[in-house]
Amino acid sequence: MRLTVAQALVRFLANQWAERDGVEQRLIAGVFGIFGHGNVAGVGQALAEQGAGTGDALPYYLARNEQAMVHTAVGYARTRDRLSTFACTTSIGPGATNLVTGAALATINRLPVLLLPGDVFATRVAGPVLQELEDPGSYDVTVNDTLRPVSRFFDRIDRPEQLPSALLAAMRVLTDPAETGAVTLALPQDVQAEAYDWPEELFARRVWHVARPVPEPAALARALELIRGSRRPLIVAGGGVAYSRACAELLRFAENHGVPVAETQAGKGALPYDHPCAVGAVGHTGTAAANALAREADLVIGIGTRYSDFTTASRTLFGRARFLNVNVTAFDAAKNSGAMLVADAREALLALDRTDWRADPEWTRQAAALAAGWQAEISRTYAGTELTQPVVLGILNEIAEDGVVVNAAGSMPGDLHRLWRTRDPKGYHVEYGYSCMGYEIAGGLGVKLADPEREVFVLVGDGSYLMMAQEIATAVQEGVKLVIVLVDNHGFASIGDLSESVGALRLGTAYRMRGPEGELDGDRLPVDLAANAASLGADVLRAGDPEALRAALAKAVASAHTTVVYVETVPGGGPGAQAWWDVPIAEVSELARTRAAREHYDEAKRDQRPYL
Repeated sequence: MRLTVAQALVRFLANQWAERDGVEQRLIAGVFGIFGHGNVAGVGQALAEQGAGTGDALPYYLARNEQAMVHTAVGYARTRDRLSTFACTTSIGPGATNLVTGAALATINRLPVLLLPGDVFATRVAGPVLQELEDPGSYDVTVNDTLRPVSRFFDRIDRPEQLPSALLAAMRVLTDPAETGAVTLALPQDVQAEAYDWPEELFARRVWHVARPVPEPAALARALELIRGSRRPLIVAGGGVAYSRACAELLRFAENHGVPVAETQAGKGALPYDHPCAVGAVGHTGTAAANALAREADLVIGIGTRYSDFTTASRTLFGRARFLNVNVTAFDAAKNSGAMLVADAREALLALDRTDWRADPEWTRQAAALAAGWQAEISRTYAGTELTQPVVLGILNEIAEDGVVVNAAGSMPGDLHRLWRTRDPKGYHVEYGYSCMGYEIAGGLGVKLADPEREVFVLVGDGSYLMMAQEIATAVQEGVKLVIVLVDNHGFASIGDLSESVGALRLGTAYRMRGPEGELDGDRLPVDLAANAASLGADVLRAGDPEALRAALAKAVASAHTTVVYVETVPGGGPGAQAWWDVPIAEVSELARTRAAREHYDEAKRDQRPYL
């Protein structure tokens, strides 16, 4: 079958499927792309020729920014439990390097996305081409090499004969829960357009089985021995619980054995928030309930978590507890010198449940009492009368009970982790592995594409909005309805607080005009973010008080169009960080605040343990 490399690539991707538990779905749901000279005559032509969006063809979506389209693919993949994703095609040069941040986000969060950046001529017949990086030490280095360290698999297709093996390897990594992340196939622009005689079997319908690895018997025996020796166990549920669809098994295990369950950002919603075993967020952004239990636990059972430093409060939280780590990835299962149970979360929970052991009944009662006390604290926080950020969250939490909240960076992830009430892991979508400002709107678009029947509420601060808002235009163009809550506090609130705490005096954290003394301390910037959102095609509603916010959100939900609800918040918040975070502070300084902060830092460092 004589096709160009790009035509073969597109035809192959359209015939790839993923299967788990007997359910099949398209592995590559479509292609996001921005065209330039490095891909328009190759991948662009191939998509046009196959009639993109019709029949068995790959649907094509026009994005506004290459980083944003990776975020959209990630939001989609997370919502689909890593069983389906998008491909992203770019030109060479800045189009390709714009992928790097999105690729890092995908790989850090263990989420699959296929990147197809254009590349310079493999034949070198023309050079330097427009946007080509010239390396005096080598002719085989291009800007696409910046994607190597943030990709789980990287290959450059310099000859048509290389394409089949590269494609098969790429699909293997995308569908392997233990290996998945960003996959990059760099495509030189001349090779994309080169014709070749392909074997027909390359384009046969191929189904990739997504495995559920079962626990190895000896490892299971060691895990059960640890559990039976524990009186005060605590489960830390991570994103792997959701991806494995193991929430029912987790609930049954917790109930059967009286084990409290704390949640990471990715694991939030693993249990319904009001279940007696659910003690809420754990770590630096955690609840008083979960963190109190974490300090007293004698065994931490991590399920599907990679143990970020926020989860462990920079290794100060878990006292002298031992760790039992259930993870499909050995790399994560080995962390904190834990006993390793390398297995699918659902299969592991089913196996661990086959024991008559129970936690100390007093421990179970203590956990339930602490959890109930924290829920009362949330209710008090949500009941404020001014539009502080927590009050905004409380009103949104009422309206969005059956929807999905999407967020990523700033102070809101911490408030959401502590306060947001959800009974469903798919109702909470906070990207906090890379905490990437600008993820929110693009990621929300991916969530909505993956689950079009569900209301998607994108919660974005003014700092993140100014970094990447243009995918509003993509949502409008595609008729994909989002409710975007734009919270404006005129600066970087989270980093402002952190800056003050480390003695950096909030430098550069407020959106202010430059004053007469040369500092950024003048009047607020005359920027109208609501008007900007309207210029991108969204309907815009402004809310100046709690009742107006409720009314605006209700109107946005009733609308069929993407709607931005703009709200200015006033200072004030709920309960703050419940545990420490290691942010090194200047060891010497002329500023008294910095010296005081360093003294506190040195005291906190004494509680760190190596987890050896």
